[in-house]
Amino acid sequence: MPSSVINHFSYDEHTKSLKITFVTGMVYRYQDVPEKTYKMLKASISKGRYFNRYIKEKFKFQKLNDL
Repeated sequence: MPSSVINHFSYDEHTKSLKITFVTGMVYRYQDVPEKTYKMLKASISKGRYFNRYIKEKFKFQKLNDL
């Protein structure tokens, strides 16, 4: 999963939350994310571009502790 912006991400299908760790070390949890959105992020060639277009500012989020 090479990305210049996103280091790692995971999805919890029960809570529909998407947890993203950025290369800066910041960690965010996005709420009420449809599983399809997660799968499209996973399949996208540019994770950062997909994130900016379809996730950022589209879902409520919570900043978690940095790494």
